[in-house]
Amino acid sequence: MNEMAMRYRTYDRRPVKSEPLSAPKWCLGLLVAAAVLITPRSAQAYIGPGAGFAVLGSFLVMFTAMAAALATLFTWPVRYLFRALRGRRALARSRIKKFVILGLDGMDPDLTEMYLDQGKLPHLARLQKQGCFKRLQTTVPSMSPVAWSSFQTGSNPGKHNIFDFLTRDKQTYAPVLSSVSIRPPRRSLKIGKYQLPLGKADIRLLRKGKPFWYYLGQHGIFSNIIRVPITFPPEKFRGVMLSGMCVPDLRGSQGMFSFYTTRSRGEGEYTGGEQVRVERRNGVLNADLIGPENPLHQDRQVLKCPFTINLNKGNGRYDAILKVNGETYPLKKGLYTDWVNVEFKAGLGLKIRGICQFLLVATEPEFALYVTPINLDPDKPVMPITHPAVYANYLARQHGPYATLGLAEDTWALNNKILSDETFLHQCLQGDAEREKMFCDALDKVKRGLVVCVFDGTDRVQHTFWRYVDDRHPAGDGRARPDHPIEQVYRRMDDLVGRTMLKCRHRDTMLMIISDHGFKTFRYGVDLNCWLMENGYLKMKEDGWTQKHLQGIDWSRTRAYAVGLAGIYLNIKGREARGIVDPDAEARQLRKELAEKLVQLHDPQRNQRVVKQVYNALKVYQGPYKTEAPDLLVGYEVGYRASWETAIGQVTEKIIHDNVKAWSGDHCIDRSLVPGVLFCNRPLDAEEPRLMDIGPTVLDMFGVEVPSHMDGRPLSVAQTGEDKLKTAGKPG
Repeated sequence: MNEMAMRYRTYDRRPVKSEPLSAPKWCLGLLVAAAVLITPRSAQAYIGPGAGFAVLGSFLVMFTAMAAALATLFTWPVRYLFRALRGRRALARSRIKKFVILGLDGMDPDLTEMYLDQGKLPHLARLQKQGCFKRLQTTVPSMSPVAWSSFQTGSNPGKHNIFDFLTRDKQTYAPVLSSVSIRPPRRSLKIGKYQLPLGKADIRLLRKGKPFWYYLGQHGIFSNIIRVPITFPPEKFRGVMLSGMCVPDLRGSQGMFSFYTTRSRGEGEYTGGEQVRVERRNGVLNADLIGPENPLHQDRQVLKCPFTINLNKGNGRYDAILKVNGETYPLKKGLYTDWVNVEFKAGLGLKIRGICQFLLVATEPEFALYVTPINLDPDKPVMPITHPAVYANYLARQHGPYATLGLAEDTWALNNKILSDETFLHQCLQGDAEREKMFCDALDKVKRGLVVCVFDGTDRVQHTFWRYVDDRHPAGDGRARPDHPIEQVYRRMDDLVGRTMLKCRHRDTMLMIISDHGFKTFRYGVDLNCWLMENGYLKMKEDGWTQKHLQGIDWSRTRAYAVGLAGIYLNIKGREARGIVDPDAEARQLRKELAEKLVQLHDPQRNQRVVKQVYNALKVYQGPYKTEAPDLLVGYEVGYRASWETAIGQVTEKIIHDNVKAWSGDHCIDRSLVPGVLFCNRPLDAEEPRLMDIGPTVLDMFGVEVPSHMDGRPLSVAQTGEDKLKTAGKPG
């Protein structure tokens, strides 16, 4: 029995079954294991669908799991004794036994105060009375990956290297995911139509620095971390973790849905998904689920899993029957199936497993079926999503299958009108319900230590339903709704807080409710590249207007460009592949010039300012990675945000665009306009607490010295009578 099994004694009652590897898998595992130490890895960006090579990383995990389990079995007594003794010393200095952090992504202090005043958040009101409620300063920029990375590391972005959802490839200028990369093996052994990798995929977290729970573990304190963003792939520490934002789907994308229909439009693509035309023959439709590229075949064909929809077998209680992988499932219009297991056969006896849900949208006059992105199967994930690996199996067998995709709520299917408001809300409710089971399990299991869980529902609902509260929004219908999804999600989270407080009644338990940022309306998108072009800083190729990912730009005459949701980069010589800007005096002057002009940007149609503040990264960040940041970061006024086209590096012919998407609320504006929230069951003596102060506060409460490289500082926590007795007489 390993240490985690001792803490999670449910393993004793429901042991995880391991399946023997077939000969082909075993041989492939040996090849990967033999080559891993000698194979150089080529750099390859990780964004978008088709990263089939990511699956290869799982083969080594499968092969080494048994050896690791055996090693753990024989060494756990020594390790457990050592950590128990060290943990006892740390807890002797601790003012608490347990610290619980409930993250409610995007909870806004203005809305929270309004609902508190209206008596709609009774549990948060009780927590405020018991301890405190404060506004929590967020990061520059105010984005979830940046903010939660600062929360983890207690540091500013210049020390953790996350500045946006996206960054750019310095060689190609193409936008790439900022938080994770996968490098495939460069060599392979070709046998007929097969190719066997000589190495493994290198899945690498690009966030730098250690999270504060790592330092707790060094002092013997156990942590349970659930769905905190920017934790993929999971890092080793003393505890258990389920990764959050940026876990990919089975295709290697951040979420690629499929829409099957008999409409004559034919096959096509949406942002975040694709449409597949199907034919109905005698009430039966045949189609294929699209999986990853086949990593074993030289032609790297996309793997497919066939399925059948039979409309003739509806009997009043349901409208059709789905058959996939030999199993049948009833379909009812407007209702999701449960999670369905699907398999893709790669050859050599290898099957790649995932899970997805089916939603029958319509049967007449046209057939329409929505399929969620195919998630990694949590019972047999082909990429590491938990630490230790067995924790994924434990959660699946304890609570049932669950979404593993980092951004599981399909906002793009809603934007594209594939999902209705109701069917999208179902995903939000389901995701929070799955998470609450895990969170409550952690609260029950962890008697001493740290528990952190982040819920996404508040963020996703505000992103997509702000049009319900803003009667001036271009995507709205001109009227605000009194009983709208945003108020409902705040009430639901308040109920969750109440249930959490019941589990945190012990006087030695400290509870915090936090959010990484607030929210405001997003009415208008700003095409920064169009502004740069009109002001002479960016030049287009003659045929460049139809090209995405900055490929239509003439780099020989471009001095600045924008990508992502906040950043402007200078085309610096020696840094970018085709840079023309001198990195010293010319770059300094250009940063100053652009910042001064951007704050004067005016929306003539609405007669209002667009930009509140522009930040020079070299001045607002400190640390070894500040030169990796965008040169300038734009803090927008309320109502404005970088346009959808700017985010992916597409240039339009208009600076200000109406935002007509369901995604109608946002927080990617000036940080001063969207602080987060901080509730605590103890009074905190802090006028302007920061998100990066939370980790150091946890360390301090457990009696662990805060590392000197952290920028955050412990918040002053009012002592209980027992605290004062513990610290009395101790040297200062």
